[in-house]
Amino acid sequence: MSARPVLGIIACNRPVGTETAQVVVSRYAAAAMRHADCAALIIPSLPDHMRAGEIVGRLDGVLLTGTPSNVEPARYGDGAAGEGPFDPDRDRMMIDLVAAVIAAQRPLFGICRGFQEINVALGGTLRRDTSANEALLPHHAPAGAAFDAMFDHRHRVDLAEGGMLAAAYGQPSLDVNSVHYQGIGTLADGLAVEARAPDGLVEAYSARPNGAPLLAVQWHPEWATDDKAQSQTYFHLLGRALRGAL
Repeated sequence: MSARPVLGIIACNRPVGTETAQVVVSRYAAAAMRHADCAALIIPSLPDHMRAGEIVGRLDGVLLTGTPSNVEPARYGDGAAGEGPFDPDRDRMMIDLVAAVIAAQRPLFGICRGFQEINVALGGTLRRDTSANEALLPHHAPAGAAFDAMFDHRHRVDLAEGGMLAAAYGQPSLDVNSVHYQGIGTLADGLAVEARAPDGLVEAYSARPNGAPLLAVQWHPEWATDDKAQSQTYFHLLGRALRGAL
């Protein structure tokens, strides 16, 4: 039997008891391994002990996941303190990782924070008012909502004509979950919009930096993926990318 491609998945620094652990929430890894049909390895966010360039050549692609932490505003030129929690070592690792993945011509995919991270790593900015600005849709469930209820908070996104997602889905729009406080401010040069919310906020983008596919979404296709064909499609695209077929 031929070996499956290997996906690298970035870890977060999260407290476990009195110590810090390298954590990947299982639903991201399970959705990717099942629906992209790949194996996976966790990439520690320990930039004082390793460089991304040491491992990227051994991987077939990389996924940057969502997480409760936010990208530090200084990473995108904002002098405000911002709202935590923050994970500065993940920020450092992802900047190095994005550059190394592109240099190695490997596929790069992102979900939620990962979507925001890639934009920042490539020179874009973020906004922090996606659930507090009356000119925008509420992009997060109301305060106090139960965890599962947060993922039931949804809105439409319109797919860009001729884009990767429009081709994959064969329809002009999707209904997606919306669980984020931050969003795209300025889109980085070289990224093409794949989807927008009705309020104009960019919700997905793609690119082919150095020839390899890059695709990131603001929503959470890894949530209850086994029950949602629409979410499985995102990971099918990942699987094709890992095999050089996208």
